[in-house]
Formats: sequence, C-alpha cells, structure tokens
Amino acid sequence: MKSNSDILILGIESSCDDTSAAVIKNDKILANITAGQDVHKLYGGVVPELASRAHQKHIVPVVSQALAQANISAGDLDAIAYTRGPGLLGSLLVGSSFAKSMAQALGIPAIPVHHMKAHVLAHFIDSHLPVPPFPFLNLTVSGGHTQIIKVSDPFTFDVIGQTLDDAAGEAFDKSAKLLGLPYPGGPEIDRQAKSGDKNRFTFTKPKVEGLSFSFSGLKTNFRNFVEKETRRNADFKRDNMADLCASIQHTIVEMLMERLVEAAALTGIKHVAIAGGVSANSYLRTQLVAVADKYGWQTYIPPFEYCTDNGAMIAIAGYFEFQNKERDTSLSTSATARWEM
Repeated sequence: MKSNSDILILGIESSCDDTSAAVIKNDKILANITAGQDVHKLYGGVVPELASRAHQKHIVPVVSQALAQANISAGDLDAIAYTRGPGLLGSLLVGSSFAKSMAQALGIPAIPVHHMKAHVLAHFIDSHLPVPPFPFLNLTVSGGHTQIIKVSDPFTFDVIGQTLDDAAGEAFDKSAKLLGLPYPGGPEIDRQAKSGDKNRFTFTKPKVEGLSFSFSGLKTNFRNFVEKETRRNADFKRDNMADLCASIQHTIVEMLMERLVEAAALTGIKHVAIAGGVSANSYLRTQLVAVADKYGWQTYIPPFEYCTDNGAMIAIAGYFEFQNKERDTSLSTSATARWEM
C-alpha cells in the first residue's frame, strides 16, 4: 500500500552483462530481479555485441517480474532510474532507451544514474545493516574500476585515488583465465584460495605515487611466473592451483588495503566502506575487518546481493536524485561509455 509520502521508483541496470530491475519504496527494496548471460562463459569474457542482444531479450521480462513481485503496476511509479554510464555502450543504450520510453509513456521523470555512484549508495538501502555517516571513505572495486572515494553527501563524490591502468577485478579475472579457471574468474579464485597458502608465492607490487593503484605490472609478473614454471613442469598449475589463487588474491587485496590505510590517515576519516563486484570477495571482506580493528575504523560492507551489478543500487541512487531539485530528467540525455565521477 502506497501512502502519499511514499516514493516508488523503478531502477534499471544494463551497464555490462546483467539485466536487472528493482522497485524501491523510499529506501526499501520491494523487488530486485536480475538475468545473467551465460553465453559469455564460452568466450572467457564479456562479448559486447552478445551482451546488448541479450539485454534486448531480457529487459521486458525482468521489468515485468520486478513490478509483479513488488505488487504494483507501472502506473504507481513516481520515476524510473536507469544506468546512463559508464559501461558498454550497446548495453547501456538498451536500458536507457527502454527506461526513457517507459517514463515518457507514463508521464514520469527518467533519472540517469552514474553506475559507480550507485554502487556506493547501495549502502543506504534498508537492509538492517549500519549506514555510513558522512563523510566516509569508500573503496570501490569492480571489473572496470578501482577507486577510493571521499563521500561527503549523496551527491558529492571526490575520487582521491584510482587505478592508473587495469582494475583489481580485471586482475582477478585475467589471472583466473591464465590458470584455466572458468569465467567469471574472480569468484573462482576466491573459492580455490580458501584451501591455499597465501604466502607460498610472492608477486611484485608496482610502486606508484599518492593514492593511485596499478595492476598491469602485477598481471605481467604473475603471467611470466606461471608460464616459466609451467615450462619446467607441465602440471604446475594443477598441482599448485589453491596456493596460486591464494597468493595472487593476497597480493591484490594487500595492495588495496595499503592504499586505503594511507587514504584514511591522509583524510582523518575512520568510517570506511567497500562497494562494487569485488567487494563480494570473502578475503577482501575479512582483511578489511582486520585492518579496521588495527586502526580503529568503523567499517561498512554491503549485503552480497547488492555488491555485483543490480537494479536495487540504481533504484536507491534514483531515490536520492528524485529528491534533488537540480536532477537531470531530460529525455535527450544519452548513454555514455565513459562518465567521470
């Protein structure tokens, strides 16, 4: 039942290979439906053309299911929020075009949402977990982005550190592919690492200035090491899989934690959160808690279902934007593969 003070928003996410729609009433999720795309497993990574075609196939059923699960009709909606970018342009166009068309037909606002901001704002979904107070630091880690962000309010995001080349999620996926693990590789490395020795192998951590990250050198070092050892022993990867996964995972997470410690010291902020697909990594979560205990931080870790790309995070971002008098609701706003925060 909707009261006059309630705000109902449909959130649509289509930035990569997940088609997702969610319905939010104020800050409470009523439905969050996601359709994945198994076709990419055949290629060991996301194929943009196949992704956009799959979005076209999935978007109507996903939105319909979300509305049905939320027990509302389209006419009950106050606005539709959609991912404008960044992401794969073809995929973004499917979601944004659908959202703007639906909003225009219903006579309600279509609200463009920044994908990475939405990952951060997922912390504010009503999930009975503590909500970070402003300002807080957020380590956002995904397949395409690695950033440390100072969040001053729902509309003010300052990137104070980010990768100079590859993202941490890409380092996970490329390392997994090299080891012959199935796509997506990050969760496979996490699973294999649980029975491995994280100190068995040591890999190079590139030295960069400030709060920046760099993972390309680590990927190269890991590849060269594995290929060298495989030439000596054809079964090297199979015989050492758990230790290799644990060691590369430990190195990536250690790099993330080192920069986060520096950022907290520099800003004096002791409220620290993580977000993005890689925030579902179990080792990253445990290490964040361990570092927080050491430095006296208060940490905020989102529920697993709001870590990877999902419509709920777009819906909560849309909820905040709906209350912003300066929000952009122009139907001429176009999707963009690159969108600076």
